[in-house]
Amino acid sequence: MTIHKEGYPSILITTIFVVLINFLTNRFAPDIVWLQYLVWAFSLFLMVVILQFFRHPDKHIEINENNIIAPADGKVVVIEETTEDEYLKDRRIQVSIFMSPLNVHVNRYPISGILRFVKFHPGKFLVAWHPKSSTENERTTIVLENAKGQQFLIRQIAGALARRIVWYGKENQTVKQGSELGFIKFGSRVDIFLPLGTKVTANINDVVTGGKTVIATL
Repeated sequence: MTIHKEGYPSILITTIFVVLINFLTNRFAPDIVWLQYLVWAFSLFLMVVILQFFRHPDKHIEINENNIIAPADGKVVVIEETTEDEYLKDRRIQVSIFMSPLNVHVNRYPISGILRFVKFHPGKFLVAWHPKSSTENERTTIVLENAKGQQFLIRQIAGALARRIVWYGKENQTVKQGSELGFIKFGSRVDIFLPLGTKVTANINDVVTGGKTVIATL
């Protein structure tokens, strides 16, 4: 278990804040014992929360080109047939995974292939389960093409708390199944649009693990 690199700035800011409030408490209220304990408890709670959020567990990824693995840790909240209007322009099976602040927030590629399209969209910060969040929220759209020429669209979506989406891939880059796609800070959602005919093995309310859980098979 390590700390993800995206967490370093947040951890530094939190540490400075904790040191500052403890210094000020000791400086201006040294005789108020209950306040000292309260500040210590709050400081410990804050550091534990921020460290657990940016945790980065080691994972052994089993490569299988016939499997679609979960791109994120979280709960499956949507499985439905829909039209993807941004890039693919056709009917797809959408699978959406909601990440709470308690989940690991590393996003991973569900298959191996070549990145055909990568685009960031600024937008709103509606709650991640809002019906319009996938089209109106800040988001990143990534299209991945496997060795068979099948295309899969992955969308990182910001939420009410998630104010920063990070992605690492560039167009025409070759990526490996399970490798890091990016990171979303403080909870949100990842959608994946699968070709019709893909056998979805996940169910609504399933708790899945990014890079591990098989959510569909080709």
